[in-house]
Amino acid sequence: MSPSQHIQSFGNHLILGVSGTSLNDDDKRALSELKPVGVIFFAKNFLDGVPYQIWVENLKQLSHYIREYTERGFMFMTIDHEGGRVVRTPLPITRFPPSYLLKFHAQEVAKATAWELKSLGINLSWSPVADIFSNPQNPIIGPRAFGSTPETASQRAREYYRGLKQGGMISCAKHFPGHGDTSQDSHLELPTLNLTVEELQRRELIPFKTLIEEQIPLIMTAHILFPQIDAEVPATLSRTILNHILREELNFQGVVVSDDLDMKAVSEMFMQSGTVARAFYAGCDLFIVSRNINSSSIERTYQIAEDFTASLSNGTLHEKVVVAARERIEKLLDGTPQYPVYALEKDILVKNAELAIASTFTI
Repeated sequence: MSPSQHIQSFGNHLILGVSGTSLNDDDKRALSELKPVGVIFFAKNFLDGVPYQIWVENLKQLSHYIREYTERGFMFMTIDHEGGRVVRTPLPITRFPPSYLLKFHAQEVAKATAWELKSLGINLSWSPVADIFSNPQNPIIGPRAFGSTPETASQRAREYYRGLKQGGMISCAKHFPGHGDTSQDSHLELPTLNLTVEELQRRELIPFKTLIEEQIPLIMTAHILFPQIDAEVPATLSRTILNHILREELNFQGVVVSDDLDMKAVSEMFMQSGTVARAFYAGCDLFIVSRNINSSSIERTYQIAEDFTASLSNGTLHEKVVVAARERIEKLLDGTPQYPVYALEKDILVKNAELAIASTFTI
């Protein structure tokens, strides 16, 4: 396999961000050379301050060109869309309340959310959050979690997952093995949690176990160091956490996806040779490079892809590990619907707005 084919091979494991509401030269180059299996949308990819029909039409064109440059008919078209403060889309897409407030409306809200996302051509939502709101000082999770106990977080995350599934949306539990007890933001630094495996089993792992039993197809890693479990590397690079705990103990058979590699917690690590190979051996199948943090350059994405290529060439990354990861991804992609982009009817959006208000007023 030539170097260019190896780089393209990394695209089978890559979810990539694009720069704006249209493709610039870097985007076109990356999409055509790396051929990522999916893209991730952020607020910067939607026209804001214009009528609904106009920004939807622009998104339709953007999605068309993404597929054209990647030459992929089937792709993961993804977005972080949890409600609360994690919403990227302009109005009139519904502003549902944060997960913590949903209580009895989780499934209904998720189903309505899925219908709205489908209209944007999205087929994979990076939700539900399976973390537990166990630390009031947590700067990154907080009310993004469904509950402050393993029981409430599990039950409501399960209901939310069921609603997304009913609405035709692929979904992903995050952030394994649990981000709820941190007091640091992994976007800015590498958080540390001094929890033992036994403590994780009694609390953090319970919502993930519930969602795995529901056959959730993807689980996202946490960029967190657990020194009592693996003192060397964060969960994203830890064989103990992803292979022994997630794959073997919890029997997860689906796709393991990294959280964003542009986040400060791991961004420097992934500039070091051999890191991608280590992540594959740990158990990661799929990698997000959002290009949304600190204006991450496309060259950074290429450096990660080239590290992958070098690791395959020099034998430090075995082909069979990559093939197994690719097969898990392809199995998921084969069952992932591909949706057209279109504007929803006004009455659907009005109904969803009423549901958002009703969920917010639940006591």
